[in-house]
Amino acid sequence: MRRTLDIAPLRSFVAVADCGGFQRAASSLHLSQAAVSQHVRRLETATGRVLVERQGRRSQLTRDGEHLLGQARRILSLHDETLHGFGLAETEEAVVIGSTEHGAAQLLPVLADVLGQSLPQHSVRFRIDRGASLLEGLEAGRIDLALLLGPADNPRAQPVGELELTWYSAPTWRRPSLARPISVVAFDQPCALRSRALETLSLHAIETVIGAEAIQLAGVQAAVGAGLGIALMATFGQTPEGLVARDDLPKPAPLPMALWARQGLPAKTSQCVVEGLRQALGRLSAERNTARLELATGA
Repeated sequence: MRRTLDIAPLRSFVAVADCGGFQRAASSLHLSQAAVSQHVRRLETATGRVLVERQGRRSQLTRDGEHLLGQARRILSLHDETLHGFGLAETEEAVVIGSTEHGAAQLLPVLADVLGQSLPQHSVRFRIDRGASLLEGLEAGRIDLALLLGPADNPRAQPVGELELTWYSAPTWRRPSLARPISVVAFDQPCALRSRALETLSLHAIETVIGAEAIQLAGVQAAVGAGLGIALMATFGQTPEGLVARDDLPKPAPLPMALWARQGLPAKTSQCVVEGLRQALGRLSAERNTARLELATGA
């Protein structure tokens, strides 16, 4: 018996993965939930594998489902690209961009605005997560592009700019005497920001101790606000509420940022996002410099 993987079922399957369930997938595709369920069953029949398991109200891909997801995204990408070449594309393409929390509150709104102009035929969705999870998402095909801190030392990564870093503390925090270590609030390992903070202080022979750790930015900011130590953050010059920037600590070197692309993503899409990121970073840098000038001149 000849087995085939049809486009409509593959599109439904990807929607189930992206939306976390059959009902939401059906809504996003303007189909009935029964139609989406039938599409997934057709794929399971064609592959001879269980692809999706229900867990309460949500659905989770099996290991075989995760494997198919990456392949499905590549098939759909080539299919839609071919239709575009003949001027026959009818559906809006989705691009999922992953990012760590560092500077996301300032950067991503500007990036979304820029991409709305450079990728008008795409809907852009963002996912905020840890770097390791974003890389796993790239490999599994759940994420198309990931903005990560660190050098572009991989063929799939392109440099997009640098992230300036600033030390922050609670307003009442005072630097301890030389005989006592400085308490640092840090993200859980692995984290490029954590490493840069400890390396910067170590280069200036400043003894440190980890006073608190958190997995998310909100936890780091809360610990700093409680006076548990200082933290190195990327905020594009916007001081978090309740904290103060410190100019009495060693200035850290900026961290490079790179955009990683999943295998099979059209190079044109990746390059548009790279250029969009560079534009967004340039816009934020100009706004920060203007604010600094106004502060210096009292304007």
